[in-house]
Amino acid sequence: MNLPLYFARRYLFAHKSHNVINIISAISAIGMAFGTAALIIILSVYNGFDALVSTSLSDLDPDFLLTSRSGRVFTPDEGLMADLASDSRVLSVEKVLKDRVFATYEGQQSVALAKGVEEGTEQTSLLRNHVISGKYALRNGEIPQCAVGAGLAHALGVNPNFLSQLTLYYPARDRSISAANPLASVESVKLRPSCTFTVSQDVDNSLIILPLETLRGLLGYSGEEVSGVEIRLMDSLSGRELRSFSKMLEGSAGEELEVLDRYRQNESIYRMMKYEKAAIFLILIFIIIIIAFNVFGCLTMLIIEKEGDIATLRSMGAQQKTIRSIFTVEGWLISLLGLAAGLVIGIAFVLLQQRFGLIHMPGGFMTGTYPVILKLSDILITALGVTVVGYIIARIPSGNIK
Repeated sequence: MNLPLYFARRYLFAHKSHNVINIISAISAIGMAFGTAALIIILSVYNGFDALVSTSLSDLDPDFLLTSRSGRVFTPDEGLMADLASDSRVLSVEKVLKDRVFATYEGQQSVALAKGVEEGTEQTSLLRNHVISGKYALRNGEIPQCAVGAGLAHALGVNPNFLSQLTLYYPARDRSISAANPLASVESVKLRPSCTFTVSQDVDNSLIILPLETLRGLLGYSGEEVSGVEIRLMDSLSGRELRSFSKMLEGSAGEELEVLDRYRQNESIYRMMKYEKAAIFLILIFIIIIIAFNVFGCLTMLIIEKEGDIATLRSMGAQQKTIRSIFTVEGWLISLLGLAAGLVIGIAFVLLQQRFGLIHMPGGFMTGTYPVILKLSDILITALGVTVVGYIIARIPSGNIK
């Protein structure tokens, strides 16, 4: 028989009067339950927002991006482009050009990131899913148009329903800057905004999308220069096929081109999201530690109350280690009961939110209800964290038994 566990269960579950110690024990277990449930729910909500951000970025960013290692632009090899276009794993191959430009609209000014894309991509672009005003179209007949990020549009006062044009400026490559007439030293192009879109805060505050040839003319390129080649793959590819394609692409790109997967294209964003989740977990574990001190107080009072039992056990030959283990297990059981109840409450709430959308998002967010994603890893690390905290807190007063 496991003597410490037997005595701990008797102290915890035996029928007895509802004294202060029993009340504190119940409060401690309830506190641990709510702390555990909060940890599961908040981590699941974070997973949901993380997935929304990742999905939004994946709608804008390709699976793989080819860029130059040595310069800002390069001329893509036609043989490589043909091989990629004929690859059954490839959904699309698109040339893009990016650079910083100066934008003005109705007297408002801002620096923006201009991205030129090939014509005819509007119908297949997933950016259409993120349009919040207007229609995603980069040409109206022969007249070039542009799409503007929602944050930048707000800063400039851009409204796709108006006929006003957005003017982009860029220093001319073949002319020196003139102090007398600065405008003679820059190239400019006028575009009517066709829509505004929202993807993420960084993108929304800076990005303007326009036809590739229009941006080439503004930047002073006359050939086939691009700053990148975007490659999108079939959704049905497995992880193994993705790794195989990545190795093939690395070999085909050579030393002049760099291959960036989706993570490396937004490495800082993805790293920040991991750090934020770790910080959230540590903060909530700290709160659980504070809650667990109720167990400390409860166990301390129980030890004082059971001094007679401790003396009896000693007279019967019980070792000091065994006596301390009884109260350690007692305090740990309180934490484990709270953990079990908290896991049930937290998991049930998350599943109900996933199924029925009980809590709605305020305002005009991209989703109507709070997004939640339950992960087994979060459940396991929560259970481990609460278990360890409960055990350590239970050991402290038990170790003080003389």
